[in-house]
Amino acid sequence: MIPHFNFPAIFVIINPIVSENRKVVAIVGMAGSGKSEVARIFEQHGFTRIRFGDITDEEVKKRGLALNEDNERRIRELLRKEHGMAAYAILNLPQIDAALKKSNVVLDGLYSWEEYTLLKDHYGDDLSVVAVWASPKTRYNRLSNRAVRPLTHKEASSRDRTEIENTNKGGPIAMADYTITNESSLTKMRKETERTIAKLRCQKEFEK
Repeated sequence: MIPHFNFPAIFVIINPIVSENRKVVAIVGMAGSGKSEVARIFEQHGFTRIRFGDITDEEVKKRGLALNEDNERRIRELLRKEHGMAAYAILNLPQIDAALKKSNVVLDGLYSWEEYTLLKDHYGDDLSVVAVWASPKTRYNRLSNRAVRPLTHKEASSRDRTEIENTNKGGPIAMADYTITNESSLTKMRKETERTIAKLRCQKEFEK
């Protein structure tokens, strides 16, 4: 059983910040789609990368728990119970605002509709969403073969259902400004990601 933990109350004032035309790009997609790989490519092109899931990992370690799917899921649920469905956007907002003072920002792993709407209200047109798509079969094979925290097909399927039904994950994917298909090689995915970055850079007043 996970011990009770009182998180500090966090209040967010939704007020658009001055970002000197810098952009926040949120990467969305189901587990195993390749979100982190896409985010790393953005990072290589000068974006500051902020991984939403780091908060989960840090909390699991802080409690002395094993880093596995069950414990991560319980921590995510506890954080959302404490802060609402926009929890990860709320908890990461200070870090995002600080990073925007120096560079464009890429968010690795935005989950819920509530996170999306909070960030959209905060950043307005300075927020773009990029969805990374791969079929369940492709994703489940990747997840079962990954070196860190592999998932069985059953675990991956269960995670899909939980994320869609309990975290409203489908909304941000449906509202994506760009979609990257990642069904084959890393080389093709990189090329498609770099084309997306080029399109973003062509947007009016996008700062390189």
